[in-house]
Amino acid sequence: MPEPSAAAAGLDPERDAVADLWRDYKASAAGEARERLILHYSPLVKFVAGRVAAGLPQSIEQSDLVSYGIFGLIDAIEKYDPERGFKFETYAISRIKGAIIDELRSIDWVPRSVRAKARAIERAYGKLEHELRRSPDDAEVAAELGMTEDELSSTLGQISFVGLVALDDVVAGGDDGSGTTVGDTISDGAFDPAAAFEVDEMKRLLADAINRMSDRERLVLTLYYYEGLTLAEIGDVLGVTESRICQIHTKAILQLRSRLAEPPS
Repeated sequence: MPEPSAAAAGLDPERDAVADLWRDYKASAAGEARERLILHYSPLVKFVAGRVAAGLPQSIEQSDLVSYGIFGLIDAIEKYDPERGFKFETYAISRIKGAIIDELRSIDWVPRSVRAKARAIERAYGKLEHELRRSPDDAEVAAELGMTEDELSSTLGQISFVGLVALDDVVAGGDDGSGTTVGDTISDGAFDPAAAFEVDEMKRLLADAINRMSDRERLVLTLYYYEGLTLAEIGDVLGVTESRICQIHTKAILQLRSRLAEPPS
Protein backbone atom coordinates (compact mmCIF):
# COMPACT_ATOMS: atom_id res chain seq x y z
CA MET A 1 0.00 0.00 0.00
CA PRO A 2 1.57 3.34 -1.06
CA GLU A 3 2.44 5.87 1.60
CA PRO A 4 0.27 9.00 1.66
CA SER A 5 1.81 12.15 0.16
CA ALA A 6 2.74 15.10 2.35
CA ALA A 7 -0.27 17.05 1.02
CA ALA A 8 -2.60 14.13 1.67
CA ALA A 9 -1.27 13.82 5.19
CA GLY A 10 -2.13 17.48 5.78
CA LEU A 11 1.50 18.64 5.65
CA ASP A 12 2.71 21.68 3.71
CA PRO A 13 6.51 21.64 3.29
CA GLU A 14 6.64 25.26 2.04
CA ARG A 15 4.55 26.53 4.96
CA ASP A 16 6.70 24.58 7.40
CA ALA A 17 9.86 26.00 5.82
CA VAL A 18 8.53 29.57 6.18
CA ALA A 19 7.56 28.87 9.79
CA ASP A 20 11.13 27.69 10.41
CA LEU A 21 12.45 30.89 8.85
CA TRP A 22 10.31 32.97 11.19
CA ARG A 23 11.54 31.00 14.21
CA ASP A 24 15.17 31.41 13.14
CA TYR A 25 14.80 35.12 12.49
CA LYS A 26 12.92 35.96 15.68
CA ALA A 27 15.27 33.85 17.79
CA SER A 28 18.54 35.24 16.43
CA ALA A 29 17.73 38.12 14.06
CA ALA A 30 19.86 36.24 11.54
CA GLY A 31 20.52 38.26 8.41
CA GLU A 32 20.18 35.23 6.14
CA ALA A 33 16.73 34.35 7.53
CA ARG A 34 15.65 37.97 7.13
CA GLU A 35 16.77 38.09 3.50
CA ARG A 36 14.98 34.83 2.73
CA LEU A 37 11.78 36.17 4.31
CA ILE A 38 12.04 39.34 2.21
CA LEU A 39 12.50 37.23 -0.91
CA HIS A 40 9.59 34.96 -0.01
CA TYR A 41 7.15 37.81 0.59
CA SER A 42 8.39 40.14 -2.16
CA PRO A 43 5.42 39.28 -4.45
CA LEU A 44 3.24 41.11 -1.89
CA VAL A 45 5.11 44.33 -2.71
CA LYS A 46 4.50 43.94 -6.44
CA PHE A 47 0.81 43.23 -5.77
CA VAL A 48 0.35 46.33 -3.59
CA ALA A 49 2.38 48.52 -5.97
CA GLY A 50 0.16 47.43 -8.83
CA ARG A 51 -2.95 48.34 -6.88
CA VAL A 52 -1.59 51.73 -5.86
CA ALA A 53 -0.40 52.46 -9.40
CA ALA A 54 -3.95 52.26 -10.78
CA GLY A 55 -4.89 55.77 -11.83
CA LEU A 56 -1.53 57.37 -11.04
CA PRO A 57 0.13 59.55 -13.69
CA GLN A 58 2.27 57.65 -16.19
CA SER A 59 5.27 59.65 -15.02
CA ILE A 60 5.30 57.55 -11.83
CA GLU A 61 6.98 54.23 -12.54
CA GLN A 62 5.62 51.09 -10.88
CA SER A 63 9.21 50.00 -10.29
CA ASP A 64 9.62 53.08 -8.06
CA LEU A 65 6.52 52.10 -6.10
CA VAL A 66 7.99 48.62 -5.62
CA SER A 67 11.19 50.18 -4.27
CA TYR A 68 9.19 52.26 -1.79
CA GLY A 69 7.14 49.23 -0.79
CA ILE A 70 10.20 47.10 -0.01
CA PHE A 71 10.93 49.37 2.95
CA GLY A 72 7.39 48.73 4.22
CA LEU A 73 7.92 44.98 3.86
CA ILE A 74 11.19 45.12 5.79
CA ASP A 75 9.50 47.14 8.54
CA ALA A 76 6.66 44.60 8.68
CA ILE A 77 9.08 41.67 8.95
CA GLU A 78 10.99 43.36 11.76
CA LYS A 79 7.87 44.19 13.78
CA TYR A 80 5.70 41.13 13.10
CA ASP A 81 5.12 38.71 15.97
CA PRO A 82 4.14 35.21 14.72
CA GLU A 83 2.99 34.26 18.21
CA ARG A 84 0.00 36.61 17.97
CA GLY A 85 -1.68 34.32 15.49
CA PHE A 86 -2.74 36.74 12.73
CA LYS A 87 -1.58 36.36 9.12
CA PHE A 88 1.60 38.13 8.15
CA GLU A 89 0.23 38.95 4.70
CA THR A 90 -2.64 41.01 6.13
CA TYR A 91 -0.28 42.90 8.41
CA ALA A 92 2.36 43.45 5.73
CA ILE A 93 0.00 44.79 3.07
CA SER A 94 -0.93 47.71 5.31
CA ARG A 95 2.72 48.46 6.04
CA ILE A 96 3.73 48.21 2.38
CA LYS A 97 0.93 50.46 1.21
CA GLY A 98 1.69 52.94 3.98
CA ALA A 99 5.35 53.13 2.94
CA ILE A 100 4.42 53.74 -0.69
CA ILE A 101 1.87 56.41 0.15
CA ASP A 102 4.18 58.21 2.56
CA GLU A 103 6.94 58.35 -0.05
CA LEU A 104 4.57 59.62 -2.74
CA ARG A 105 3.39 62.36 -0.44
CA SER A 106 6.96 63.28 0.52
CA ILE A 107 7.87 63.97 -3.13
CA ASP A 108 4.69 66.08 -3.54
CA TRP A 109 3.57 64.33 -6.72
CA VAL A 110 0.09 65.87 -6.77
CA PRO A 111 -0.19 69.51 -7.97
CA ARG A 112 -1.76 71.92 -5.49
CA SER A 113 -4.48 72.82 -7.99
CA VAL A 114 -5.55 69.17 -8.17
CA ARG A 115 -5.69 68.87 -4.39
CA ALA A 116 -7.76 72.07 -4.25
CA LYS A 117 -10.26 70.66 -6.75
CA ALA A 118 -10.55 67.45 -4.72
CA ARG A 119 -11.22 69.39 -1.53
CA ALA A 120 -13.82 71.58 -3.28
CA ILE A 121 -15.74 68.55 -4.55
CA GLU A 122 -15.50 66.87 -1.17
CA ARG A 123 -16.93 69.97 0.52
CA ALA A 124 -19.71 70.15 -2.08
CA TYR A 125 -20.75 66.57 -1.35
CA GLY A 126 -20.76 67.25 2.39
CA LYS A 127 -22.79 70.48 2.05
CA LEU A 128 -25.38 68.99 -0.31
CA GLU A 129 -25.83 65.80 1.70
CA HIS A 130 -26.44 67.90 4.80
CA GLU A 131 -29.00 70.05 3.00
CA LEU A 132 -30.71 67.32 0.94
CA ARG A 133 -30.49 64.48 3.50
CA ARG A 134 -29.46 62.17 0.66
CA SER A 135 -26.61 61.63 -1.77
CA PRO A 136 -26.58 64.40 -4.38
CA ASP A 137 -26.50 63.48 -8.06
CA ASP A 138 -23.90 64.74 -10.50
CA ALA A 139 -26.09 67.58 -11.74
CA GLU A 140 -26.57 68.92 -8.21
CA VAL A 141 -22.86 68.70 -7.40
CA ALA A 142 -21.95 70.41 -10.67
CA ALA A 143 -24.44 73.21 -10.00
CA GLU A 144 -23.03 73.71 -6.49
CA LEU A 145 -19.55 74.04 -7.97
CA GLY A 146 -20.70 76.34 -10.78
CA MET A 147 -19.79 73.96 -13.58
CA THR A 148 -21.46 71.66 -16.09
CA GLU A 149 -21.75 67.90 -15.62
CA ASP A 150 -19.16 67.40 -18.37
CA GLU A 151 -16.79 69.72 -16.54
CA LEU A 152 -17.39 67.80 -13.29
CA SER A 153 -16.68 64.51 -15.06
CA SER A 154 -13.48 65.96 -16.52
CA THR A 155 -12.42 67.26 -13.10
CA LEU A 156 -13.02 63.86 -11.51
CA GLY A 157 -10.78 62.40 -14.19
CA GLN A 158 -8.04 64.88 -13.33
CA ILE A 159 -8.15 64.08 -9.62
CA SER A 160 -8.70 60.35 -10.01
CA PHE A 161 -5.22 59.65 -8.66
CA VAL A 162 -5.75 61.66 -5.45
CA GLY A 163 -7.50 58.77 -3.71
CA LEU A 164 -4.29 58.10 -1.81
CA VAL A 165 -4.10 59.58 1.67
CA ALA A 166 -1.24 60.13 4.05
CA LEU A 167 -1.16 58.01 7.19
CA ASP A 168 -1.62 61.13 9.31
CA ASP A 169 -4.70 62.37 7.42
CA VAL A 170 -7.73 62.64 9.71
CA VAL A 171 -10.54 60.54 8.28
CA ALA A 172 -13.00 60.93 11.13
CA GLY A 173 -13.36 63.41 13.94
CA GLY A 174 -12.35 67.01 14.44
CA ASP A 175 -10.36 69.27 12.15
CA ASP A 176 -7.92 70.02 14.97
CA GLY A 177 -6.08 66.74 14.41
CA SER A 178 -7.73 64.99 17.33
CA GLY A 179 -9.77 62.62 15.16
CA THR A 180 -9.02 59.12 13.90
CA THR A 181 -6.34 58.89 11.21
CA VAL A 182 -5.68 56.25 8.59
CA GLY A 183 -2.58 55.25 10.50
CA ASP A 184 -4.71 54.59 13.58
CA THR A 185 -6.53 51.81 11.72
CA ILE A 186 -3.30 49.92 10.98
CA SER A 187 -2.34 47.46 13.68
CA ASP A 188 1.18 47.53 15.13
CA GLY A 189 0.77 44.03 16.49
CA ALA A 190 -0.03 45.02 20.07
CA PHE A 191 -3.60 44.62 21.30
CA ASP A 192 -5.08 47.88 22.53
CA PRO A 193 -8.76 47.68 23.58
CA ALA A 194 -9.33 51.41 22.97
CA ALA A 195 -7.70 51.26 19.53
CA ALA A 196 -9.66 48.11 18.68
CA PHE A 197 -12.90 49.89 19.59
CA GLU A 198 -11.96 52.86 17.37
CA VAL A 199 -11.21 50.55 14.44
CA ASP A 200 -14.54 48.73 14.90
CA GLU A 201 -16.33 52.08 15.03
CA MET A 202 -14.53 53.18 11.86
CA LYS A 203 -15.66 50.00 10.12
CA ARG A 204 -19.24 50.69 11.19
CA LEU A 205 -19.08 54.26 9.89
CA LEU A 206 -17.59 53.08 6.60
CA ALA A 207 -20.28 50.44 6.17
CA ASP A 208 -23.01 52.98 6.86
CA ALA A 209 -21.49 55.49 4.41
CA ILE A 210 -21.08 52.85 1.68
CA ASN A 211 -24.66 51.64 2.10
CA ARG A 212 -25.87 55.16 1.32
CA MET A 213 -24.12 55.16 -2.07
CA SER A 214 -25.60 54.28 -5.44
CA ASP A 215 -25.55 50.63 -6.53
CA ARG A 216 -22.81 51.25 -9.10
CA GLU A 217 -20.52 53.05 -6.66
CA ARG A 218 -20.98 50.29 -4.06
CA LEU A 219 -20.23 47.67 -6.71
CA VAL A 220 -17.04 49.42 -7.83
CA LEU A 221 -15.78 49.67 -4.23
CA THR A 222 -16.67 46.04 -3.55
CA LEU A 223 -14.96 44.72 -6.67
CA TYR A 224 -11.86 46.87 -6.10
CA TYR A 225 -11.29 46.55 -2.36
CA TYR A 226 -12.86 43.18 -1.53
CA GLU A 227 -12.59 41.15 -4.74
CA GLY A 228 -9.18 42.53 -5.72
CA LEU A 229 -10.09 43.43 -9.30
CA THR A 230 -8.18 46.16 -11.10
CA LEU A 231 -9.99 49.21 -12.45
CA ALA A 232 -9.59 47.85 -15.98
CA GLU A 233 -11.14 44.51 -14.97
CA ILE A 234 -14.05 46.29 -13.28
CA GLY A 235 -14.56 48.25 -16.50
CA ASP A 236 -14.82 44.96 -18.41
CA VAL A 237 -17.37 43.64 -15.91
CA LEU A 238 -19.55 46.76 -16.12
CA GLY A 239 -19.00 47.35 -19.83
CA VAL A 240 -17.46 50.81 -19.49
CA THR A 241 -13.97 52.27 -19.92
CA GLU A 242 -11.28 52.12 -17.26
CA SER A 243 -11.26 55.93 -17.08
CA ARG A 244 -14.99 55.90 -16.29
CA ILE A 245 -14.44 53.38 -13.49
CA CYS A 246 -11.63 55.59 -12.21
CA GLN A 247 -14.04 58.54 -12.06
CA ILE A 248 -16.68 56.49 -10.23
CA HIS A 249 -14.06 55.29 -7.74
CA THR A 250 -12.81 58.83 -7.17
CA LYS A 251 -16.34 60.15 -6.65
CA ALA A 252 -17.07 57.37 -4.15
CA ILE A 253 -13.89 58.07 -2.17
CA LEU A 254 -14.63 61.80 -2.01
CA GLN A 255 -18.13 61.03 -0.74
CA LEU A 256 -16.73 58.70 1.91
CA ARG A 257 -14.29 61.33 3.11
CA SER A 258 -16.99 63.98 3.34
CA ARG A 259 -19.27 61.63 5.31
CA LEU A 260 -16.57 60.49 7.70
CA ALA A 261 -15.65 64.09 8.38
CA GLU A 262 -19.20 64.81 9.59
CA PRO A 263 -19.54 65.17 13.37
CA PRO A 264 -21.44 62.29 15.00
CA SER A 265 -25.20 62.92 15.24
